[in-house]
Amino acid sequence: MGSLFDLPSGVEPQLPVHPSVKRAAERYLSRREMKEDDAAVTFEPLKPSSRQRHLRFISFGSGSSGNCAYVGDEHSGFLIDAGVDVRLVEETLLRNGVDMDSVKGICLTHDHSDHIRYVYALCRRFRHLVIYCTPKTLNGILRRHSISRRIKDYHHPIYKEFPFRIDNFELTAFDVSHDGTDNAGFYVTNGDTLRFAVATDLGCITERVDHYMRQARFVMIESNYDAGMLERGRYPEYLKARIRAGRGHLDNVEAGRFLADMFTPALTHVFLCHLSLDNNTPELALHSVEGALLASGKVGSTGDASGTPESLSADVQLVALPRYVASPMYYLF
Repeated sequence: MGSLFDLPSGVEPQLPVHPSVKRAAERYLSRREMKEDDAAVTFEPLKPSSRQRHLRFISFGSGSSGNCAYVGDEHSGFLIDAGVDVRLVEETLLRNGVDMDSVKGICLTHDHSDHIRYVYALCRRFRHLVIYCTPKTLNGILRRHSISRRIKDYHHPIYKEFPFRIDNFELTAFDVSHDGTDNAGFYVTNGDTLRFAVATDLGCITERVDHYMRQARFVMIESNYDAGMLERGRYPEYLKARIRAGRGHLDNVEAGRFLADMFTPALTHVFLCHLSLDNNTPELALHSVEGALLASGKVGSTGDASGTPESLSADVQLVALPRYVASPMYYLF
């Protein structure tokens, strides 16, 4: 006679499954069936606790087709450049819980069209916005582009090396070597520890770039081209020479060398921006910069800011910002 716990032949024992475990398994299986492009959103950047001071950062696009980024905190924020369609900026911010009413202004780095194309459209749609740039940059915009002179109504002049405030943020514009009009980077602080340095287009690392980048906890810096791709590419020689020049763009090797030299454990996030479509790839930029950081001996590993356990354990988060689409919102603390 069989025991009370014997099962009929061929029947496997079944243990009860809690509903929460079953739902987690179903979510896991559904994610495995996602397309490769969708799988990238499985993990979200780590969010700080409600009491932890932090910055919020989004790139809406980064490259010759258009540049625009958002920096903010839990109360307000501002845009850096305005080369991306107004609707994309507004919809991306709303999707991340940021209303345009809390965006206080637009800081312009220089007068090239991929950085200022939509600045007047943004101000006309959201009339509270203030344009922060040097008088020379504004004059360059009016001189080089077909844009309404009413843009002056939104302009608040700033001057390099003189700090100014946007709500809770203190910003300092600093000189950058590029072939626009009065090109600027921005050093952004919010409290004593949240320090963000931005240099989107630069042909070389100047003394002022070096000065502000070394103070930052988070940096956004150009890694525009791979020298081999540029050399073999279809660009005419005069354009290749312009890109390589000291007032042109920064290549992957130069970006990596500088980041490796300036790195300290205080630096937690590096965002590589303005990657060329024709002369670079995200993989090449990341490989070059990561290789320089690891070779320096100062960095044991890099993360991708995805919030996974492996990424969180890395010495620094390294991200190549997408050219045409918005990035996730990154929480920097």
